[in-house]
Amino acid sequence: MAVALVLLGRAAALVPGAQRLLSVTLSVEKGLCRRISSYERPKRPLTAYFRFLKENRSVFRQKNPEMNSVELVKKLADAWKELPVSEKQVYEEARRADWQRYKEQLAMYKAQLTPAVAAALKEERRRQLAKRRSFKQKRELTVLGKPKRPRSGFNIFVSEHFQESEGISPMGKLKYLFEEWRKLSTFQKQPYLQLAEDDKVRYENEINSWEAKMVELGREDLIRSSKQRPKKNTAETVKKTAETVEKTETDKASSHETMAKLKSKKSEE
Repeated sequence: MAVALVLLGRAAALVPGAQRLLSVTLSVEKGLCRRISSYERPKRPLTAYFRFLKENRSVFRQKNPEMNSVELVKKLADAWKELPVSEKQVYEEARRADWQRYKEQLAMYKAQLTPAVAAALKEERRRQLAKRRSFKQKRELTVLGKPKRPRSGFNIFVSEHFQESEGISPMGKLKYLFEEWRKLSTFQKQPYLQLAEDDKVRYENEINSWEAKMVELGREDLIRSSKQRPKKNTAETVKKTAETVEKTETDKASSHETMAKLKSKKSEE
């Protein structure tokens, strides 16, 4: 069962909508954690600069209707820089007054929490921060063009048969395809497994090139550790790699031919 859930989880990433179903439990857990406390946690007060933005955004928008949001914020930032110190001081004093109220409200909020509730809220906060860091890192890697990880044979099978598979919901389709995958013989799985091996070769070539580029950019923190990277090529390894690539191309053509025969046979049935 554990293996099945892992495979379904990985396959869900290939199917729009399925990922949302897999996160239902996590969403429910978050909702329960939000209701642990009888009082809402006080919000941190705005800085002087953001208070200025909030108060003047609508006025600047009316005066500059042709500007998009980015241009408008830039114009507001320039206006803040040019604002006299005496006027900035007004916003700073308002921030200090809000900050004092915030500290008092926060103390009252924490005082009514039991140790168990406080620990639960602290853990939820830790999870939220970890999720934000993970999202930020993934977004950065996407911008930097990091190659996608290789797909498994099952992933490839799912992506090719998802649309015509039985099942009303995305999760139902995945479960159906998982059972169909288990029913396939070793011979029938071979074309997908071979394509997965081809994808590993593709990934290794692309990730090596990408990591070399990251080193040039001074981003060694993004490359794999020495344990994760394959050993350096010797002359014998280079020879074997060339032979593997040649064999891969031959096997790939054979795999596509076999898959075409299987699909033809299935349509006849």
